[in-house]
Amino acid sequence: MARHNRDARGADQRGKLYEISYQPDWLKQIKVTRDLESGRQSTKTLFRNSARAEQKPGTRVRTRLSSLEQKLDFAVELDDPHGVITRIIIETAVPTAGAPDCRLVFSIEDRTSRRGKRSQR
Repeated sequence: MARHNRDARGADQRGKLYEISYQPDWLKQIKVTRDLESGRQSTKTLFRNSARAEQKPGTRVRTRLSSLEQKLDFAVELDDPHGVITRIIIETAVPTAGAPDCRLVFSIEDRTSRRGKRSQR
């Protein structure tokens, strides 16, 4: 049986704060990418789960992110009965004062290794 979600906080490249609700046995990290005025992109790790997995993850992937100052609040819940989901990408458009929508891309990653091997589930 999967454990209940945990709560955490993180800050992006511009110091905007985020509240994060995540599954402790599934989530490895959350990254945020934004476009810069120069045309380049900047990616920052918003949150890294340093806790050790204690149980097999459940069959549902659940993560929530919110940022009051950016009026951003979303949650993802996916059924994954065979444990095959390794990354969830979410692209948002955050309205900012005096500027067009700001595009943010969130990458929510599970505990897979960089070599592509899946942990035993």
